[in-house]
Amino acid sequence: MNVSKIPHERKLTLCRKYYMAGFAFLPFMWAVNFVWFLHEAFWAAPYPEQKQIRRYVVVSGVGAATWLVAMVTWVIVFQQNRAAWGPTADYLSFIIPKGVP
Repeated sequence: MNVSKIPHERKLTLCRKYYMAGFAFLPFMWAVNFVWFLHEAFWAAPYPEQKQIRRYVVVSGVGAATWLVAMVTWVIVFQQNRAAWGPTADYLSFIIPKGVP
């Protein structure tokens, strides 16, 4: 998406919507917000709404990175301990592997 063609007020509104959507457990929206508005927040010519956009972009980037670290950590822990957790891990799994661990 080319946000440079959108009026500044609309940029702020769109950035805020993506930021708020991230709170609905949609961290992908934060990542999209960060990527789409990174240039507008830090390298575009200054305009009045830029300070608010910068805040949304920074918080969206931190939120997306935090979710990414949390999900990778969970996958690693679960994969390493699935067999040891027994039936509890089976209840958490969609696909239960066959055989002896």
